[in-house]
Amino acid sequence: MAKPTSQNITWHDANVSAAQRSAATGQKGAVMWFTGLSGSGKSTVSRRVEQMLLERGAFVYGLDGDNVRFGLNSDLGFAPEDRKENIRRISKVAKLFADASVLVCTAFISPYRAGRDACREKLPAGTFIEVFVDTPVEVCEARDPKGLYKKARAGEIKGFTGIDAPYEAPLNPEIRIKTAEKDVDACAQQVVDYLVANGFVS
Repeated sequence: MAKPTSQNITWHDANVSAAQRSAATGQKGAVMWFTGLSGSGKSTVSRRVEQMLLERGAFVYGLDGDNVRFGLNSDLGFAPEDRKENIRRISKVAKLFADASVLVCTAFISPYRAGRDACREKLPAGTFIEVFVDTPVEVCEARDPKGLYKKARAGEIKGFTGIDAPYEAPLNPEIRIKTAEKDVDACAQQVVDYLVANGFVS
């Protein structure tokens, strides 16, 4: 655990364990970490997964990259150090949800492997599920739902992932989704099937 800046504080262990919470809810918490380029379909698929899990009676919550930047991370930009801090904070929040036996769908570009690996290390083995939304940059740029690629090509946005900033694709993700080849429901079902096969939902 990193040493906090604040002084005169003490860590307080909970009286209730994660196992006890899991027994009470009938569910084991986990973090589904959707990563991929802007326009790859991360948010669309993760929202559909959230909906499908809720329909199965699961406790689930979605954390979207843009939405988090409106609140918790509104002080951060897109410089490399800000991206690192963005992922550090959200991984801490996601861990709290997972500790509470919630299934968490997170959708962040999270371009650096080291940042994603650090998230994995914070969670119990098997509960960090990396979902690589593997969509070619040319497909993402053709979609360009927010008009960001157009702005990046025009030089209006600097340090845009996939154009003039790197994206380090996962080497061994638990799930690989190809939104250029399958529709949203098929991609979301792929994630649900993984959760069923690994005992997270029935």
